[in-house]
Amino acid sequence: MSVLEGLLAVLGLTAITILTRGFFFLLSRELPFPERLKDGLRFAPLAALMAVVVPEIVLVQGELVSTWRDARLWAAAAGLVWFFWRRGILGTIVAGMAVYLPLRVGLGW
Repeated sequence: MSVLEGLLAVLGLTAITILTRGFFFLLSRELPFPERLKDGLRFAPLAALMAVVVPEIVLVQGELVSTWRDARLWAAAAGLVWFFWRRGILGTIVAGMAVYLPLRVGLGW
């Protein structure tokens, strides 16, 4: 890629980013959204997070985990238990890591 092509790519991506992120600020009035769409958009961040996290927990080199001796499974289970018990994000992370680290570092899972 030449310098000119690289510069054009950066400028084009910048323009697209500004347009898409500033789209709602450029409008003179608020766009009406159906209630079903508003309700569905509430779950978009959770769905995106799950799409990233779940494969990291249940896959090893593109294949499903084939053994229960995987520290990630036990850590995820501990984190879920903590979250449903206390409903705290920080505690969920701490509980998961408190299970993950001894299994991974101590037992070599």
